[in-house]
Amino acid sequence: MGDNNHEFLPQRGNYENLAVYKLATCIYAVTSYFANAFFPKGDRTIDQMVQAARSGKQNIAEGSVDGNTSTEMEIKLMNVARGSMHELKADYEDYLIHNGLEKWSSDDPRTTATRQFCKANSDPNVFIAKAKERSPETIANITLTMIHQYDYLMVRLIESIKRRFLENGGIKEQMFNARKKYRNY
Repeated sequence: MGDNNHEFLPQRGNYENLAVYKLATCIYAVTSYFANAFFPKGDRTIDQMVQAARSGKQNIAEGSVDGNTSTEMEIKLMNVARGSMHELKADYEDYLIHNGLEKWSSDDPRTTATRQFCKANSDPNVFIAKAKERSPETIANITLTMIHQYDYLMVRLIESIKRRFLENGGIKEQMFNARKKYRNY
């Protein structure tokens, strides 16, 4: 009898190569810098923003690995990650509003330039270095643009997980089919 272990439970979890994970890492880095640089020490917003950005990244990692045995958990965790980034988006928007700063429109040339830069760069250190050269208004708008890109990529990732489930079934179904095939071998 041959080795049929490949029939079910493929060991996915290579989340570090996902574009959305790389972007989340950059958002987390910039947010950590931003919150600590532009909010007074002890302000609860610092922890809230940093934790929201961290959750948007970490839940991708956990969901990707947990998805090996539970598509339901994978989708839930990806949605938790997405929700955390929406919370972070609201914090950046609040910052702009409360400080009387401009929020860039989606067709603003600065937004377009940010989108292009983000597509070509995924090193968090580059983003932090650039942030240190920018005003709080510019950093907030750049991060909002990144969050919009993140959301677009996350929706696509969740749709691909759903499609994979429809095509391959869940772990129980895959295990049953593999066992049935093994017995008939």
